[in-house]
Parts: sequence; structure tokens; C-alpha cells
Amino acid sequence: NAILPPFWSHGNPIDILGDASPDVFSNTLKACLKSKSMDGVLVILAPQALTEPLSVAQGLVDTLKSRKYPVIACWMGGKTIQKAVDHLNQAGIPTYDTPERAVRAFLYMVEYKKNLEMLLEIPPKMIRHIKVDKKKVETLFSKVQVNDFMPEADAKQVLSAYGLPVLESKTAATLSEASRIGKTMGYPLVMKLLSPDISHKTDAGGVLLDLRNDTDVCNAFDRIMSSAHQYKPDARLEGVSIQSYCLNPDFEILMGAKRDPNFGPVILFGMGGIYTEILKDRALGLPPMNRLLARRLMQETKVYQLLKGYRNRLPADMELLEEMIVRLSQLLIDFPQIGELDMNPILIKNSKNMAVDARILISKTDIPTPMHLVISPYPEEYESHLITVEGQPIFIRPVKPEDAPLFTALFKTLSPTTIYYRFFSALKELSSAMLARFTQIDYDREIALVAIDENLETSQLLGVARIIGDPDGKTGEFAVIVGDTWQGKGIGVRLLEKCLSIAQNRGYIEIHGSVLRENRNMLALGKKLGFDISRDPDTGENRLVIRLEGKN
Repeated sequence: NAILPPFWSHGNPIDILGDASPDVFSNTLKACLKSKSMDGVLVILAPQALTEPLSVAQGLVDTLKSRKYPVIACWMGGKTIQKAVDHLNQAGIPTYDTPERAVRAFLYMVEYKKNLEMLLEIPPKMIRHIKVDKKKVETLFSKVQVNDFMPEADAKQVLSAYGLPVLESKTAATLSEASRIGKTMGYPLVMKLLSPDISHKTDAGGVLLDLRNDTDVCNAFDRIMSSAHQYKPDARLEGVSIQSYCLNPDFEILMGAKRDPNFGPVILFGMGGIYTEILKDRALGLPPMNRLLARRLMQETKVYQLLKGYRNRLPADMELLEEMIVRLSQLLIDFPQIGELDMNPILIKNSKNMAVDARILISKTDIPTPMHLVISPYPEEYESHLITVEGQPIFIRPVKPEDAPLFTALFKTLSPTTIYYRFFSALKELSSAMLARFTQIDYDREIALVAIDENLETSQLLGVARIIGDPDGKTGEFAVIVGDTWQGKGIGVRLLEKCLSIAQNRGYIEIHGSVLRENRNMLALGKKLGFDISRDPDTGENRLVIRLEGKN
């Protein structure tokens, strides 16, 4: 107010008016720079007759010498403002010729920052360990012909085998069966058409709700059969499915998947129910999923804001929804033959989730798991168990993104000497960037195994070994660290030995690493595993090299 005329815009954007002098530009920008409510400034200049573009640019450059956050300039006017633009660019201030492009540049900066934060964010652990029944799903899939949809009852069994909550349903091929099932299940009920040739049951009049007695059930069966025949006379009508009716759910969402020819299985999340196709509120993600990625997927939709609760509606159980997405991801990882999968709607009431409708299309594929994915999943095949020389059971497995807290806890138990031997410096703590680097790895390009004490109720990390592949895919660098109290028990040897075995199977030719000459335990470990040891004359460190080609 002290700088501008009384009739300035009094809001954002700040209109300093067309006849503003260079000093007004500079003083207004200084006020913005002092404000704690701003994170960036876009300065727009559309020159008028009395405007001095170069003088304004010079004033801005002087003002921005110690700027604390991004400033972008939009100078419009073609050749008349070229000298001013050159002056701004020489001072490191980016310029754009339209406000739209300048705003887009800000958005790119915001997205970039969010992506960096996401890379360093530690995924939370699963609420429960994911247990699945793969054999049951294999049996159910073996009954389905290629390019056919599974019967809904079987599709729900598949989902249940992977811990996805489904509403129990029973099938009836005749009116008398429907009547008997209705009396057994109790009212109110929902009746839905069963037909492999009609995907959208509602369009064919194949869904009737709130059936409250036997008469309703019998009438519903006749109506559904008649409507389906009229909708598609040549359709195969296998009867109906009957399930309990959920009255007035808090939310309706959908989860599903479809196999893309380029990206493999793609996971879908969004608003469910009859408005799915109209509102098209949905987001796509790629397996494998963890809880963090599942939450990000949900946040991309508008229904996410509703799921957080509003007015008198309780919020949905977000952790349970994350778990459902992770379980769906695992199902898609394990079974490449899933061409399409729909759970729509998933009803949420009183924070409880239930898939009331399910479809699974089985299609032909010659690509085995996990080669059908564009992102490699957690390599479960590398899990193993061992017994230490003292009889201690140890679980060895690949590192997971959720292991960051375990790495922090292990680091706190290490002596300064062990830290120096591993990191070649006196680290005080592991930064967020280091934790993300150690735990969020590309399973295709890096091998990282951890040793876990199996006797403890809560997981305790005992040691870590890793091999980081070089760009050529033929060589890599190893590193090993074991907690002080667990050194000398063979854990480091077994970890690195298994890493070398995996590297050899992947076609690596040579693995190398640097070890300080004072680190006698690591030198002894290398000698035991067959590494060639030589002294680097420049650094004084020992270089350990092992050839894997032709090694048995």
C-alpha cells in the first residue's frame, strides 16, 4: 500500500498499473521477497508508451542479487524488449514470451520438487504380512478358456485367495434355486445376471436391488432373464448371482487392471458405481506397488478427497485401501494371464470395504512372470534361511524400501571403526538420501541382501551386502557391512557369497571393491571367497577383484 496507488489490485496477481516506473517494479518485488507467504514470483511486463523495459530489467537484477526463491520474467514486446531480455538472461533470470509458458515452467519446477521428495520418502510397512493362496488361483484359472471371463463366483474366490475383501455371493441357474438361496441368505438381497457374453449387466437390466421377500426374488429372476434375452438374444444366460444388499454405502470406488501391450498390467483406481464411465475419475499405476505408491495413486483422483471424510461421513480406512492395491498388484505380478480385472463397485461403509462385483478376463500370454512387467518386482526367489556357527537362525532376503528404519537402527549400533571401514569417512548418521539409495533399489541393476535375526519378535538387521552393477551390465562393485556384535559369525561371507551367485547367474563377469588396508576382517573375507587382492599405489587402499566367468 505504501508503494502503489490506492487502486492497485489488492490481491494476487499484484497489478502495479501500466505507468509503473522501474523503482515501483523493484520496490514491489522487494515487498514480495520479504513476504513469508510466497515461494516464487512471476514478473510480467507488457510495455506501454512510457515504459522503459531495460531500466526495469536492470532494477530487477539489482533487487534479485540475493533472492531466496525462484523468480521468472515474462517480457512481451518482441524486438523492442530484446535488450532487456538479454540483460535478465545474463543475470540468470529465465524469461518467457507468454505468461502461459512462464506458469507452465513454475508447474514443472513444482512437479520436479515433488518427484525428488517422493524418491526420498520412506514407504510405510504393510499392516499385515501378505499371505496368498497361489495354488487355489492356478486351479481356478485352469478351468477357464482363453479369452473368456471367469464366472463371478470364481472371480471372487480368486480375489479372496489374495486377501481382497469380497461380498459373498451364491449362484442360481433356475428360479427354484434362486428362491431357496434367498430364503437361506435372508433379506434384503441383490440379484445380478450371470452371462459371459454381457459385460455390463446394468445396461441389460441385469441388476435388481433391495429384494425384500421371496416374491421379489422370483419376480426379479424372471425380469432379469427376460431383459437379458431382449438385450442380446444370442447371449449365454447361466443364471443369476445373489448376495446381500448394502443400503446407503458411504463411498463407491473401483479397482481394476488391464494388460497393456507395451507396459504390461496397469492398475486402475477411481470413483466406482454407475457414474464410473460418466465422471471418468480415475488414475493409473504400474505394479509392483507398495503403500506409498498406492497412496500416491489414490491422491491423483477426486474421490480421494471424499474418502478422507466429510460432514457426517466417516473417512475410509486409507491403510486398508492401500493394502488392497498392494494385494491386487501382487495378483497381477503372479499371473500374467490376467487380461482384465474389475472390482466395481467396492462399497465402503463404516470404514469397511467390500467388492460386490468382480470380473476377470483370462487371455493368452507366452511371457512368464515377472518378465511381463516393465518394473521388476521384489525377487522372492532370493530368500533363504541359514544357521550361524553358534546355531542362530538367520533369514536372508532382498532389501525392501520399507527397510529404512532397520538400516537406521543398525547404523546406531555400529562402532566408529566399522562405520569408517564401510563408508571411508566418520559419518554421524544416515541421511534421508542415503537411506533411500540403500533401500529403494532397481532389482534389475542392483543386488542387495539383508540378514535378519529370526529369533526376535521385531525385525533386527544384522548385516547387508550389495553389488551395484556398472552400466555395461558385466561388472559391478560390492560392499558389505555387519553389525559389530555379529561379526565373525559367517554372516558377511554368506551374504556376499549369495550376492556373487546371483551376479553370476545374471551374466556378470567381474566384481570388484575397495577395502582399507586396516580392515583385516574384510580382507580375510575376500581371500576366503577367492578375490584377488592388490594394493592401489595412488590411494593405498586394497583392490579386491573376482572373475565370475567360468567360475563353478
